[in-house]
Amino acid sequence: MVVKYVIIGAGPAGLTAAETLREYGVDATISMVSREPYPPYSPPAMVEYFLTGSPVHFWKGKDITGRLGIDYHSGSKIRRIDRKQRQVYLENGSELPYDRLLIAAGSRLYTPLEGSDKEGIYNFKSLLAGEELVSRVRKGEAKTALIVGAGFIGVEIALLLRAIGVSVTMLVRSRVMRGMLDPETSQFVLEKIKERGIDVLTGDDADAKAFEGGQRAEALRMRSGRELTADLLVAATGLKPNLEFLSGSGIHTDWGIPVDDHLRTSDPSIFAAGDIAETVERISGRRGPYPNYPNAVAQGRVAGYNLLGWDVVYAGADSMNSLKHLGLPVMAGGIMEGEEMCLRRDGVLRKLWVKNDRLVGFRLAGDVSGAGIYLSLMRRKARISSLRDILLDPRFGMSYLAGTAFAPSLNPAL
Repeated sequence: MVVKYVIIGAGPAGLTAAETLREYGVDATISMVSREPYPPYSPPAMVEYFLTGSPVHFWKGKDITGRLGIDYHSGSKIRRIDRKQRQVYLENGSELPYDRLLIAAGSRLYTPLEGSDKEGIYNFKSLLAGEELVSRVRKGEAKTALIVGAGFIGVEIALLLRAIGVSVTMLVRSRVMRGMLDPETSQFVLEKIKERGIDVLTGDDADAKAFEGGQRAEALRMRSGRELTADLLVAATGLKPNLEFLSGSGIHTDWGIPVDDHLRTSDPSIFAAGDIAETVERISGRRGPYPNYPNAVAQGRVAGYNLLGWDVVYAGADSMNSLKHLGLPVMAGGIMEGEEMCLRRDGVLRKLWVKNDRLVGFRLAGDVSGAGIYLSLMRRKARISSLRDILLDPRFGMSYLAGTAFAPSLNPAL
């Protein structure tokens, strides 16, 4: 029997799964659906693209779907999934039959504020939204921006817009990158943001209530009654998996799509991967979506194996996030529990957390060298007593480990 495959989503998870199927000899039809009118692209590479103009976001090449022989439906939205008939119905009337289905539809930025569904509120989670945002700046239509949210993506948007000449104000209700950084590292990053000419409103001054205007948002009203205006209103308070098209499908959902250790959903013929999947974080054991590029690629590969009918277990997600461009390198990985180790000097802050002689977390700002080794130590649950004296050194890396028992087993690649 020829197995028919459908992949919903064309980001790193979906494309990696498709590559895996082809790599291991699948010559049957692979249909891929993307709501955006572009070839598959990598969202983390969008900043470099907008700064340099180099199409690095098409990291596999614009012709990748053609080279893989994929039946690619770009600019298409899912109307519904019929699990009984094993059909995916598109809003344009197309019907895609499947035997095995992968849902890798990603996530979007959102804000819980009143009026957040109005037009004119920008985000930076999709290439389509990013193109519109940056295009207005390039055309001279936008000279000021108001960023609601101070997580990794909010900070990234603020730094990008400042780099291309926009006057930026960012609202920080609690603290910068609160979900991933400890208070000291958060304050360190906040100071660096201010040094780059970004205005920051904090505390009660940053307590937003609603977007105001008619059909299109024109201002942000604060709980104090004050109204803030800007040419660009940007919502970046959190990520929300794209689940809307699953309504009525019978596929179990929570915040995302819970999956087992093979990335199967509640339907054994349907898998999920990437930002939309709820997996287990390998250190803490906590379940949830862990949206980042390495997780998406790893999950896409495991999903591909299991779409083939193999029995491959997913090792678990890494809680991790990073800023790599825009002159403010920041990287966070793992959990902040156990003994804390810290080095702060020369514009660099490095913090590690150790539990039971194992590295369980790190936070780096100003210099992220050594992050790959830290991740490898964490993933392998290696004992680090012999490395304690050098772990925090900014030069820490493979050169330190050459000739040690660790060297053959460590891979610094992210």
